[in-house]
This record gives sequence, structure tokens and C-alpha cells, in this order.
Amino acid sequence: MEYKLTFKEYNEAMKTGKLLGLKCKDCGSITAPPKMVCRKCGSENLEIIQLKGTGQITTFSTINVAAEGREAECPYTIVMVKLEEGPWLLGNITGVEPLKASMDLVGKKVKMQQATIFGGDKFSAGESARPLFALV
Repeated sequence: MEYKLTFKEYNEAMKTGKLLGLKCKDCGSITAPPKMVCRKCGSENLEIIQLKGTGQITTFSTINVAAEGREAECPYTIVMVKLEEGPWLLGNITGVEPLKASMDLVGKKVKMQQATIFGGDKFSAGESARPLFALV
């Protein structure tokens, strides 16, 4: 079994502003971030697609202390977004003052603007990207 879309390829595409996912040719479900099989039916019959990067915030968390080994400006807010195509993704949000983030964020529409690049920390394999969302 081999990956149709590796995490490295997913990461590199995100750095250029493209959000990739996998569409199952058997059930039509969309999987993101990439997995070896469809998250719904377990099929290996997948194709790489580009996602719109638009969706709705389902929850959020404001981070006041960065993870050990991660250089980050705190505080910052992370959101869980249900994409229009179905998958749920974690990402940072821009344009929202972290200390003023409230439950009013839940349900708001967002669009991926670009990727936030992290240099890695003592728990990772190195540089990675995370979606950066903005309110629509």
C-alpha cells in the first residue's frame, strides 16, 4: 500500500497556497489531511483534488503558552474548521485578537488565506505548514 498524497506533498502544496485532499472514487468522501485510505469507507481508490479552503468554524482555542521547543508569539488562536467539502481541519486564524476571541467565532465562515509555516520543535520531524484562515 502506498500513499497517493504524502504529508510532505500536502505540506509543500500548502506553502504555495494550495489545499489538497483526497477524493474517494468509491464513495465520494473527501479526506484531508492525507491518509492512506478513505476516512469513510477505507478504500485505497483515491484521487488527489484541490480543496476550496472555505468552511465554518466549529470550535477554537486560544494558546497562551507555546509548546516546548516551539518558537511562537503567544497568545494565538487555533480554529477547527469544517470545510465545505466535508473534512475538518485545524488552522490558525488571522484578524481576530486572541484575547478577545469568544464563542461568537463558532459558526463564522472562513477562507484559507495562506499557510503558517512552523520551523518544527523537539516533537516534530521539522518544518511544517498549517492553514491560516480569515473571516469571510
